[in-house]
Amino acid sequence: MIFQTFTEQQLRSFTEAVFLKMGCSDTHARLAADVLLKSDLRGIDSHGVARLSGYVRLWEKKRINSRPDIKIVHQTATTATVDGDAGLGLVVAPFAMELAIEKAKVYGSGWVSVRNSNHFGIAGYHSLMAVENDMIGISMTNASPLVAPTYSSERLLGTNPMCYAFPAGAYPPVVVDMATAAAANGKLEIAQRADLPIPEGWVQNKQGHSSTNAHELKNGGSLLPLGSDKDHGSHKGYGLGATVDILSAVLSGANYGPWVPPFVAFLEPPSDPVGEGIGHFLGAMRVDGFRPAAEFKTHLDNWIARFKSSGTIDPSKKVIIPGEPEYLSEQQRREKGIPLIDAVVKDLNELAQKLGSHTLS
Repeated sequence: MIFQTFTEQQLRSFTEAVFLKMGCSDTHARLAADVLLKSDLRGIDSHGVARLSGYVRLWEKKRINSRPDIKIVHQTATTATVDGDAGLGLVVAPFAMELAIEKAKVYGSGWVSVRNSNHFGIAGYHSLMAVENDMIGISMTNASPLVAPTYSSERLLGTNPMCYAFPAGAYPPVVVDMATAAAANGKLEIAQRADLPIPEGWVQNKQGHSSTNAHELKNGGSLLPLGSDKDHGSHKGYGLGATVDILSAVLSGANYGPWVPPFVAFLEPPSDPVGEGIGHFLGAMRVDGFRPAAEFKTHLDNWIARFKSSGTIDPSKKVIIPGEPEYLSEQQRREKGIPLIDAVVKDLNELAQKLGSHTLS
């Protein structure tokens, strides 16, 4: 694969300009670009600027509202439901997390469900907003159905990621950010662009047999839940994905299960929706609602240090703390730049030319 490397500012300026061309406000364009850049900086290339053309195509299909009127439609002291007005999930989810944080500041915790939204980028971005306030952050979203539950040949769930983030002291935050499928669809897209096979256990074909073809979903196949198959604990991934779907959508009034609209513009949403848009669920809990924050951070540092010093089965390997690879990637890419494969650069430049925006250089 051939890569080109760009500075964070190059990609940030480019991405903001595209969102402005979509009609987003300056504030929303900056925020949406920030969410995508956070993904690229943290090495989650599948959810960064490579997704930009997908948002534009949905906007062109009038499935994304670039000027949403985001509203609280129901709330109590500690909970709320937000209607995203079909806006970018990249701006709707931060609105909801800010609301959860404000509630947590007063009452110790805040919980917000969201309906009528779109793809919200990496879950980690939203959970880390709470960490910045000495809170534990929780974020999750449902997604278009690509995953077959255990024993099923039908796509009924999305990759449905969930993230838990915890503030530490001397160490970076612990960030558990993962899809509840065996792999995120974005990883298949990366393999497709590079024309590479995918690992066994990620997908099944339409007959239910394991496949290493990165294009299998186009042939009627499906992603598998976390755990891969019935013999390797797929019921656990299925259960986690179901939990995300229920909290994000059944609770908020968004579409759930097979009714979640697709992220790709050439596929039409189901004609019999059971809700509005896709759904998210976000939460913030004040650490000092349980014990003094400094004490918690000291003990989380101790937890991290003990795990990092663990004996390993391979002397060349070390135990990795959740979020550590992404943190190290962010430090490195801020300094050395963000690599993009040529196929992504070509796609972005064609997008810019179509919109009359500046290209990457």
